[in-house]
Amino acid sequence: MNASPRKLTLDEWDDRHEQLRRDGLREPTYGGPLRRHVVRDRNFRLQHLQFDNSPAALRLWNFLLTENQRLHQARANGDKLVGAMKDLGTVPVMAYSLPSMRAFYPDGAWWTPCLMECGDMLLQQAETMGLDSSFCPVRAMLPAFEHGGHFPRPDLLVCSAGAICDDFSAIAQRLEHLGHPILWWEMPRRRQPDSGETACALPGGLSAPKIQVDCVRAELGRVGQALGELAGKHLDDVWLADGIRAANRVRRTLESLRRTVYAAPAAALPALEMLVAEMLAIHFCSDREESIAVLDGLLAEAQSRARRNQFAVSADAARIFWVNPVADLRAMNLLEEIGGRICGTDYMFTHALDLIPEDLPPLEALARAALADPMVGPASDRAARIVRECRANGAEALVVSRIPGASHCAREGEIILQFARREIGIPAIELEISPVCDAMRTGLRSRLQALVEIARDRRPA
Repeated sequence: MNASPRKLTLDEWDDRHEQLRRDGLREPTYGGPLRRHVVRDRNFRLQHLQFDNSPAALRLWNFLLTENQRLHQARANGDKLVGAMKDLGTVPVMAYSLPSMRAFYPDGAWWTPCLMECGDMLLQQAETMGLDSSFCPVRAMLPAFEHGGHFPRPDLLVCSAGAICDDFSAIAQRLEHLGHPILWWEMPRRRQPDSGETACALPGGLSAPKIQVDCVRAELGRVGQALGELAGKHLDDVWLADGIRAANRVRRTLESLRRTVYAAPAAALPALEMLVAEMLAIHFCSDREESIAVLDGLLAEAQSRARRNQFAVSADAARIFWVNPVADLRAMNLLEEIGGRICGTDYMFTHALDLIPEDLPPLEALARAALADPMVGPASDRAARIVRECRANGAEALVVSRIPGASHCAREGEIILQFARREIGIPAIELEISPVCDAMRTGLRSRLQALVEIARDRRPA
């Protein structure tokens, strides 16, 4: 099954899947041909993507695209469902520390208009509910909740408040006003400790005053109490420590995968599959154990290809550091079509990639991890980490993809670009990518092509 790496269209994956089955491929219960996600779920965007040809990539895509079905099955099996909103990597660690409980992010509905090429009408429905295109695509979450048909309604809905995206705060408040009760917990805006204040080290090389860590710890204690009441079990330090260790296993595997792909002279896996893989760190795609198995398979594939000197993207490709997830997944294919490759990323949840401290009381460890969220502190902190990783991975250019309508993108991208140009002097651009970017594909391609050519021209003779 170790075929040479290449990218396949959906049509080509039909034949590839049949061949793999004839060769003895054993799939998980959610496995099967990718085309069924178009026929059954109307994920029409799959017809325009190019996929890695490995069995590990097939498992990754099937895992991602069956999440809603698996959530419905989990409810039928008696599991409790927790909708975690906005914190991106904290509450799910707590929820999965308890038996028979699964957490997911309703925020993930922001990719639904892309996958269904707006055929789901979620963005249009959001507009009739008062959320027009001045809000980011996460507004799709609101009609998804109201009308059902996507994810099941959770037994408990949890959302961070305070230092979060203004768009999301408004959308979540509208959701509660429509009759969906939310347990809110406060996230203060991270700041540097003042002179004389006790400082606490955070993951990612950051720090915060102890008073902020104590605040978040107390807030997470309230969340933990609610989770325990839902599960009918007390979420004590023993349960929580086990949950942190399991989450760190996901993060360690993902870090090995990122290092194998991003830091190498050539990329063993394409940018699209790596984007999806990184997303697993946030909430394990509603199945922590299976998430580990999926990542183990991807890591084994990447390492095997590296040993065989067979790569999905050549060493000649321009090394691009990419900031922010794309609203249209097709943009990842486009970058590689014009001679670029991803050598590092900041998809807005780097705190979900960093290890959670295991030598601290569990709630304090989670509080410190939550405060390391790049989106709750100064943009300069985020820019500094991006520059460090650009240097470490030999980035030749930087792309900041602006999310349409997102309030945090108004100035943050320019701050990151200015910081990077000043510190490392690599070419950098900011561009906006809509949920379906076909209408702007020519312009998008031209701008990325120019960046790739500039990066290559700057190479030593």
